[in-house]
Order: sequence, then structure tokens, then C-alpha cells
Amino acid sequence: MPQTDPERMLGFVIHDVSRLLRRRYEQYARAEGLGLTRTQCSVLAHLARQEGVNQATLAQSLDIEPITLVRLLDRLQEGGFIQRKPDQQDRRAYVLELTAKARPILERIYGLAGKVYEEAQAGLSKAETEQLLSLLHRTKANLARRTSEEPLIAAAPLRRKRRA
Repeated sequence: MPQTDPERMLGFVIHDVSRLLRRRYEQYARAEGLGLTRTQCSVLAHLARQEGVNQATLAQSLDIEPITLVRLLDRLQEGGFIQRKPDQQDRRAYVLELTAKARPILERIYGLAGKVYEEAQAGLSKAETEQLLSLLHRTKANLARRTSEEPLIAAAPLRRKRRA
């Protein structure tokens, strides 16, 4: 019998944890007077991981629409946190780089995230935290392999076994 209790379903629990992490981060960012939204912080953190990517690649990494990212990048550029440079491989595109002004704000972003993670992991031993991360990485790898290898095929309807 399929699981019907959302509290015991992986997707629901991961979604709830993610939502609560975001909400708690927003509370810290407002309290600390960071001056950036959580989404802007996320863009900067993702860009720090893959500096020099183009806007389309970053949008895909963030799982947001390119037009939404363009507006975020406009604000971050106006604030002096990023710069767009012409892409040498595609003259229609731009690559993104962090500015010197972004580096200290990234340290603050990571510091706030660290506080949130400490709260989230309260009561977990170091070994449990490592095990949780390891299991989540394996789950991520399983899904990444499937989503890049196999298109989603409509499943055949489940047939119930007839009782004799």
C-alpha cells in the first residue's frame, strides 16, 4: 500500500525542511540588516560556485526562469555585486562575475546560513549530520542520473490484483 501520510513521505519532508530553512534565513537576513533578499543571496552564492557562467546556465542551476534571473541580476549589478561581461563563445550572451564588493557580503551570507544550519541540526551528532548529508547526496545523485538519462514516461495505470 502506498504511503499516504505526508509526514512519512520524502518529498513532503524535504519540501518542508527547505521552506523552513529559507524562512529562517530570511529572518536572520532582515535582523542583520543584510540589505539583500534571500533570492539575491542565493544568486550570489550560486554564482560564487560557478563564476563565469552565462545567464542561461545560472537560471537553470537556480531552477528559475531566465527573465526572473535577469531582473535579479539587474538589481545585483546596480548594487555593484556582479558584472556582466560579453561571452567570448557567444556574442549574444554574457558571462557573470562577482565584484570585489560581493566578497565580504558572501562571507555574511555564508555566516547567516551557518547559523541556520546549526539550528536545523541541533541535537544531531556530527556522525548523524554526516550520514544525513551522505544519504541526501546519494538521493540527489540517483535523481540527477534519472532526470538526465530518462525522459519521464507516463506510467501505465496500476492494476489491482483480483481477489480470489
